[in-house]
Amino acid sequence: MKEDLRKMLLLLALISRGVSVAWAADIATTTPPKPPPAALDVRAVWQASFDGQSSILECRHTAAEIRLAGKLTFHGPKGWSVQEARDGIKPRLALVDERGNAQGYVTVNGDATKLALTVIHRPPNTFDGELRFTPEVSLGSRAFACRTRWREDCAVVQMASGPADSRLNDSLFDAERDMLLRFEGQRVALTTLPADGTVRFQACLTAAVSKPGASTIAVELCPDYYRSRYVPKYRTIDRRRCPTAPTGWMSWNSYFDTGTEDDNLAEARIAARCLKPFGLVFWQIESWQENSPKLPVSDFHNLTLRSSQEKFPHGMKWLADQLRALGFRPGLWTVSFGTGDEDFYRAHRDWFLHNAKGQPMRNWSGRYVLDPSQAAVRKFTEETHRVMSAEWGYELFKCDGMSGRNDGLSAHFFERPAVRAAFREPVADAFGAWIEALRRGLGSDRVFMACQGHYTGPEVAWADAARIGGDLLHSPPLSPKDPPSYPDWKGYSSQARATQSQLFMNNIVWFNDPDTLMVGEYAPLGVARLATTVVALPGQLTFFGDKLGKLPAERLRLLQQALPVCDVRPMDLLPLDGLKPVWDLKIRRPFASWDVVSLFNWSDEPTTLRVTFDQLGLDPSQEYLLYEFWNRQFLGARRDGFELRVEPRSNRLLAIHARRDRPQFLSTNRHVSQGGVELTDATWDKERAELSCRFKLVENDPLTAVFHVPPPFVFAKAAADGAQIESTSTDADPMLSVTLRRATTGEAMVHLRFRNSSQPATESKGK
Repeated sequence: MKEDLRKMLLLLALISRGVSVAWAADIATTTPPKPPPAALDVRAVWQASFDGQSSILECRHTAAEIRLAGKLTFHGPKGWSVQEARDGIKPRLALVDERGNAQGYVTVNGDATKLALTVIHRPPNTFDGELRFTPEVSLGSRAFACRTRWREDCAVVQMASGPADSRLNDSLFDAERDMLLRFEGQRVALTTLPADGTVRFQACLTAAVSKPGASTIAVELCPDYYRSRYVPKYRTIDRRRCPTAPTGWMSWNSYFDTGTEDDNLAEARIAARCLKPFGLVFWQIESWQENSPKLPVSDFHNLTLRSSQEKFPHGMKWLADQLRALGFRPGLWTVSFGTGDEDFYRAHRDWFLHNAKGQPMRNWSGRYVLDPSQAAVRKFTEETHRVMSAEWGYELFKCDGMSGRNDGLSAHFFERPAVRAAFREPVADAFGAWIEALRRGLGSDRVFMACQGHYTGPEVAWADAARIGGDLLHSPPLSPKDPPSYPDWKGYSSQARATQSQLFMNNIVWFNDPDTLMVGEYAPLGVARLATTVVALPGQLTFFGDKLGKLPAERLRLLQQALPVCDVRPMDLLPLDGLKPVWDLKIRRPFASWDVVSLFNWSDEPTTLRVTFDQLGLDPSQEYLLYEFWNRQFLGARRDGFELRVEPRSNRLLAIHARRDRPQFLSTNRHVSQGGVELTDATWDKERAELSCRFKLVENDPLTAVFHVPPPFVFAKAAADGAQIESTSTDADPMLSVTLRRATTGEAMVHLRFRNSSQPATESKGK
């Protein structure tokens, strides 16, 4: 059914360029009230009707099941209104002056994809004003507001957790149907309405009226928004298998090809104490195959399923069982497309690709590369992955050598004419069929991460996550005698560029993997904090790679503050190049809304960033409270905007809340989202002058929450349900800090009582 709708919309977009608006309009000139508008032509694409009594314009796209209905008004000379045209010409309306004369018109035109309301002056009249259309819009059950047009002078990247809004948004997107509704006008404002079982939006669209024919409000339907532009095999994440972004640890960036079963278990025991309670789920084993203690990967024996006896003497199933006993879901790195094992090649020579001279082809995956066109090869790939999944018990698979960023990886390689000429069997998309076989082998309940996957490739149809950039470390040591290798600024900045450029894929088609988050002392603290923000703030797949036992408490805390992954989706649905200095996560919960804004300095010199609230898509007339996460510092109340100095290669991470005239929550020390994962409710009892907040606490980890207490309120006392209050502090006026702790992971409620200093104390105590 969905495919039929998609094809129909595309066909209509090609062949329907004439006026396709069925018009039904009545103007009420007598009483009693007129009957509803007449039934409209169901064969039409866009249908419109206008009720002259209420000034309600209703527009429906029947094929796409889209409805817009709201007031159409003209704001100009006093007494003017929008009414049905008096001359019987349809589809258009009249702009009628206070004497009842039509001084201009509003034409309503549409085709399969676009609906336009245009103001036309009636010669020789000239007039100024504003046409305003304020419809309520329904699009789909997974629709959200977003931005699809980028201004070159914009410095702010937008993200959202929950049904958050921004004044910068210009579109609505239904992820389930890959359908976009884009609005045009002098001003476009989109607001998500409170949930009532359906997803609805309030739009306010305006067009300034001055020049004849130049004032238009438009609504453009973009079917197959992702599929036709970016992702040919678009589909949304399977939430049953992968409801949230995976988290875990992997050995590669610390141990490279030398990591053993003992190394992994030693690290896992530390992580079970220090990271698992915060939300670490997977433990991924790297470089485990025969002949894998030494690079390059093309020499590894990737296809035999025999593990390195030197590094993994107990075998891979045993290791999976050990990791599961520690509370982790085991994961495994695989390379399925080639091998360095000459014996395997000779035993299965016909399965491999050869050039015109009969020589074996090679690429990054192996000295010998399999032929994906052959059904026997695909069946072999399916079976080996079935063994690793069903028999060994691994639950996440990082499958390397996918579409990739260079011509040595699969998509580029298998697209070469010389390679395709070597295929033995006629298959239109041999690589895609191969990936499908790999998924069948894994099973429907395993997490598939396409390492070096790309959204233009076939793996997007099957993978749950994808490595979106290069390795964080550009030059691993080639032998044990070489000095240790650590991330440098080139790696960290490359990680940020990959995150920003492909952010519009994350949590829609799959979870982005920006490579591991590494925060060891080899990096300045400012760089480590910047990297934590880059990986965690957008809600990406979050894996760590440091030797955990060597991390100081301050650095380990950064990893804890990235767990669990906050549920974040992009708001800017387009690729963004050139690192932007401001990333804005807009959080909306039923009980509160706030922004978490990172100011980045990507340069080698200090800089001062000036940011207006208008640039953040916030109400510029509002006053906001600023709290800085890294330094645990209240920056005060601001109007219009703020200006802050940012040191080289670092960031400042702010929580921004609209100021209230009573005590309110600001931040915690728990997570970079500053409440996005740990704050689950907040209520204000005006009569009792009591603020109650519910938090998720991690076992024996003290959580400190900070609150703003404006005059005339004064903190009186605190109580908690489900946790112990370790301390309260009002040293930094007007701030209140409360630290909670509980012995087991769970929720706790803190109740903060205040008194109004402008009133007698007895009046604010409550019962």
